[in-house]
Amino acid sequence: MTTAHTLTTLLAAAMAAYSGTVVLTRADWIVKALTDYAVPRAWWPYLGAAKLTGAAGLLIGLAVPPIGIAAAIGLVLYFTGAALTVVRARWYTHIPFPLLYAAPAIAALTLT
Repeated sequence: MTTAHTLTTLLAAAMAAYSGTVVLTRADWIVKALTDYAVPRAWWPYLGAAKLTGAAGLLIGLAVPPIGIAAAIGLVLYFTGAALTVVRARWYTHIPFPLLYAAPAIAALTLT
C-alpha cells in the first residue's frame, strides 16, 4: 500500500462521508438540488446511508483490501448514477459535482 493510495482513500472517504451527512441532515442547498432533480424524498435516507457506508468501506479497506475495492466500486457506481440523474433532470451545469465526488473513489480504486 502506497502513501498515495492511503491519502487518496482518506480523501474519498471524507468526501463521501461529507456528502452522505449533508443528505441525512437535509442541508438547504442539497434539499433544493434533490428536489430540482426530482429525486423522491423517500430515497434520501437510503442515498445518504449508501454514501456513509461507502466511506466506512473505504476506511475498512485500508486494512482489508477487498472491502475497500468493493466500496470504491460502489461509490463510483453511485456517483455515476448521480451524474445520470442530473443529466435526466437537464441540469447540465451541475454535472461536474457528482463527478468531483467520484474522482477520488476512482483514484483510490486505480491505486489499489
